[in-house]
Amino acid sequence: MKTYIKLVFHSEGEKPSEVVDVLYGLGFEPQKGDYDMVYRWNNDATVSDAIWFADKIHATLKGMNVSYSIETSE
Repeated sequence: MKTYIKLVFHSEGEKPSEVVDVLYGLGFEPQKGDYDMVYRWNNDATVSDAIWFADKIHATLKGMNVSYSIETSE
């Protein structure tokens, strides 16, 4: 399973490099393509794990004035 995140930065928000560093600390890796970063789960991950992780992403990005979308797929 993988969780992808797409970011939209705002001029009044944190610098993109700071946002990427914070997400890197959560285990995301930068990538090219439709999404900016990816988190690779182990084989035992569940949908509940993905929901918990989405909450963690939300709390981490709160106050950084960045918009994001996430998608988790097999």
